Amino acid sequence: MENKISIRNFSLLIALLLIWALFAMMSDTFLGPRNLSQLSIELAITATLALGMLVVLLPGLIDLSVGSGVGLIGGIASVLVFQFHLPAPAAMGIGVLVAVVIWSLMGTLIVRQHVPSFIITLGGLLIFKGLFWLVIQNSTIPVTQGSTVNLYAALTTYYLPAWFAYLLGALIYLAIAMAALRRRKQRIAHHFQVEDKEMLFFKLFITFQGMLLFIIIMNQFRGVPLSVVILGVVAFLIHMITQHTPFGRHLYAIGGNEEAAVLSGIPIQKTIIGAFAIMGAIVALTGFMQTAYAGASTTTIGDLMELDAIAACVIGGTSLKGGRGKVLGVLFGALIMASLLNGMTLMAVSPELKFVARGTVLVLAVWMDVKLARDAS
Repeated sequence: MENKISIRNFSLLIALLLIWALFAMMSDTFLGPRNLSQLSIELAITATLALGMLVVLLPGLIDLSVGSGVGLIGGIASVLVFQFHLPAPAAMGIGVLVAVVIWSLMGTLIVRQHVPSFIITLGGLLIFKGLFWLVIQNSTIPVTQGSTVNLYAALTTYYLPAWFAYLLGALIYLAIAMAALRRRKQRIAHHFQVEDKEMLFFKLFITFQGMLLFIIIMNQFRGVPLSVVILGVVAFLIHMITQHTPFGRHLYAIGGNEEAAVLSGIPIQKTIIGAFAIMGAIVALTGFMQTAYAGASTTTIGDLMELDAIAACVIGGTSLKGGRGKVLGVLFGALIMASLLNGMTLMAVSPELKFVARGTVLVLAVWMDVKLARDAS
């Protein structure tokens, strides 16, 4: 059996193109290489955090503390580098370890003490924000000075050489195409439903054109940012975890029907604690990138990032009730969010209107999630 082409398959792409067309008409520089390079870095930061949120949302939970956590872990690494003069790799390693331990503890409280994730992570939001301010002593700690900061700052300031970007892009595309063809062949062999050849060719063609155009445009400025490569690695790992491991299947099963998952023998506690541990590691990585992108660890780092991550997931088709969501959808949702924020910044929209716009997008995303769930039932 073959799936036919439906316009719904491209709804996020159509929405993104409309947003880009609107900002392009209002600003001549929106589609310029310099701004698109900046947009790609902003996308990498937002999408990385959203991918961690996906892992938590799949079993039907939520994490409201990630924004404050981004600031806290980034602040810890900054203090270790610039006040205690630790090498950047060691400081970042300590930050990751601290984040994994903290988020694992939150996951443990949620599943063993039966406290709603909303309450635990809401408390974490306040606690981490207070600890963050204590760690940096309500001051600004720059991350762009001194010889020891090179690796830290490189997360958002290093760009790949042009030849390497083309080589890496070609290898990634070949891997994507071969994986898609192999998956189609396997599904046909097992008499599963597959999309028709025209649909597959169109998707692969669009993917090739998009990757090539992206590399060409990035090379017109400084090159492909390292942060985009980091996002690609994280996206690949989360895709493999959620789609090709028992742990990932457990996440979907818990979110789909927790009682059935328990009766099936799925280790609920270990799975949820593992999801929060992954979230902690991603919070740490996002904290390093966000702090490096800002150029300093300040009291505003991470503000409202949890809402952007949740909105990106829901826009991309992830259900707040759990059991539904994929990496590609989250990436598109994050790109839509990053494009909105970047476009409004480029147009010098006031902070008040930015808050209104972000809140509106979040409400519409949740409404869309509820409507889709109602229609499915």
